[in-house]
Amino acid sequence: MSSLGLSLLAQVVPVFCVLASTLTPALAAQGIAVPSGLDVSLSEVLLDEAPGELWARFRFVAPNIIAGGQEEVADDFDYLCTALAQPYLAHHGINPARVVISLSSRDVPFGSTEGDVTQFFETYRLDGGACVWEGF
Repeated sequence: MSSLGLSLLAQVVPVFCVLASTLTPALAAQGIAVPSGLDVSLSEVLLDEAPGELWARFRFVAPNIIAGGQEEVADDFDYLCTALAQPYLAHHGINPARVVISLSSRDVPFGSTEGDVTQFFETYRLDGGACVWEGF
């Protein structure tokens, strides 16, 4: 593995550990409260330079999302970026070019698609501590 790969891995682990450690067992069991009211839980956090610049990917599972229902969860993306992703990136001094928030009806490996799994993605840039929607 390259030194860049090792460096990114070293950054991913602490970010994930802090995110996971702040979710108490009760909160983790109940999920994360989002505007839509759906049950949402954090699946993983990835730091990725494959697009040619650093992207932070926050992957969430929302078992009750349905295909074609992205409008129902539109406010959830903004909330997850503002309330969860941005504060932790700031805490760890990570300044990605983009933040990707994804919701999936079940956990699937990064980069995979499965016909029976609904997945939605939104992209943001951080500007002065705010999440600015970039569209995907």
